[in-house]
Amino acid sequence: MRRHGLRIMAQLLVLAGPLLPVLLITIVTGVLGFACAIGIIVYGALALLTATGITTGYSMTFLLTAIVICAVLRGVFRYGEQMSGHYLAFKLLAVLRDKVLQALRRLAPAKLEGKDKGNLISLITSDIELLEVFYAHTIAPVMIGIITSLLMVFFIGSYEPLLGWLAALAYITVGLFIPLLTSRMGRRQGMEYRSSFGKLSSYFLDSLRGMKEIVQYGHGEQQLTEINRRTDQLDAKQKSLKHHEGITRAITDAAVVGFSFLMLLAGLYGMSKLQVSFTGMLVSVIALFSSFGPVVALSNLSNNLLQTLASGERVLSLLEETPEVEENFGGMSVAFTGAQVDKITFAYEDQTVLDNVSLTIPHKRITGIQGKSGSGKSTLLKLLMRFRDPQQGGILLSGHDLKEIGTKHLRGLQSYVDQDTFLFDDTIAANIKIGKPDATHKQVVEAARRASVHDFIMTLPQGYDSRVGELGDRLSGGERQRLGLARAFVHDAPLLLLDEPTSNLDSLNEAIILKSLKEQQQDKTIVLVSHRSSTMRIADDLFQMDNRRLS
Repeated sequence: MRRHGLRIMAQLLVLAGPLLPVLLITIVTGVLGFACAIGIIVYGALALLTATGITTGYSMTFLLTAIVICAVLRGVFRYGEQMSGHYLAFKLLAVLRDKVLQALRRLAPAKLEGKDKGNLISLITSDIELLEVFYAHTIAPVMIGIITSLLMVFFIGSYEPLLGWLAALAYITVGLFIPLLTSRMGRRQGMEYRSSFGKLSSYFLDSLRGMKEIVQYGHGEQQLTEINRRTDQLDAKQKSLKHHEGITRAITDAAVVGFSFLMLLAGLYGMSKLQVSFTGMLVSVIALFSSFGPVVALSNLSNNLLQTLASGERVLSLLEETPEVEENFGGMSVAFTGAQVDKITFAYEDQTVLDNVSLTIPHKRITGIQGKSGSGKSTLLKLLMRFRDPQQGGILLSGHDLKEIGTKHLRGLQSYVDQDTFLFDDTIAANIKIGKPDATHKQVVEAARRASVHDFIMTLPQGYDSRVGELGDRLSGGERQRLGLARAFVHDAPLLLLDEPTSNLDSLNEAIILKSLKEQQQDKTIVLVSHRSSTMRIADDLFQMDNRRLS
């Protein structure tokens, strides 16, 4: 359910709490800056009247001096407002990025599996970047507009109360009624634009990753056509936003001209009734016309806020999303002595994957689980790592409920290798060290030897300092898988969970890996999942996964 724009702004404003002193500086310098800008025009008008011989109550020297002082101070205060406002904005963007990445870490891996990665990239980059509009060009301008308008109402009202009330109506109409009306008209367009932008980013990312397949099967023309179609859709939504922006500006400009004309008529009426002098009438008209800047800025905000509020809602929704499994920061620490799966049932939404499954994983033995694809083998491993929790039953590790064990400690007890090893765009050594950041080079080499990948690494010009490319695209599937095994070996956890660890290996390398795994049995417990019978030769205990059950 979409939240109201005011609620989004209130929630974003709460994040600025620690930086309220900076916000206060921005508001004060902004008000003083606009006061000086208005002063330049008002004092200039009075100087012209004085030059024509009309009595204004001020000397020409005073007026010229006031104009110069206002001009200088306008520059100083404007600089201060912009500097403090953008410091506030970019500081808060850094805080937001940190919060978003913490949220992604909290939601991973279960909640992120079904999320569109392109949309997430769009949220982390462009959506957060758009919030700069809110923090640098919305919060302070709103307060500046309100305070400046109040000061001008009292100033104009000092000549004639009726003129003050008219000024108040003008400011409320331009700064409040028009933005509320136009933002309500275009909010749906802003949300649709941000959503389309994220979908286009995702589709383009998929196209880049699948470029080899696109070229191989001659799908380039269709892919380009689809990208152009989605781009045209995005352009259409942007044109709709710009059309809305044009209407808003036209309404605002008409209101400014209209109220200035009404002020002139009201001033002339006051002169005819001897309620206001010619000087007072002229100053009131000029003061009103020259003071619309802050409230016009508020009116124009509604155009930018359409996308900004849509981005804010997407960011806030991610921050508020709850993970499927809450991390246990204060849980117990245990020594690994085995694990037990006790009558667990697990389903993805309405699809049951595991039904009343029980399994004992003895200490320092190799437990093999064999079954066809989609039978629930990989899901069982994820439950053992507590990436998700079963809907029924429980999992014990060293005799303790998995939920009672501290998450950080649990990660230290387990190493996990799946069939699709993810590699970062870094060196081979750095990718292996993901398993143990403080590992020595000797430990990295030893892990690579045990994973049967050391000899390959040494054939590369830069050896362990060779970069693997984005997503490891400079390596074959088998090489990536062996680096994943090396990463698990260097982690040196007592429980090793392997999901199809030899699926991308030839017979020779499979034999080498299996021999290495068998040697690990002296001090490690291994759970080996595979559909290949050859891989299961080293298993001490073999189970079959079929029809959501283990036998």
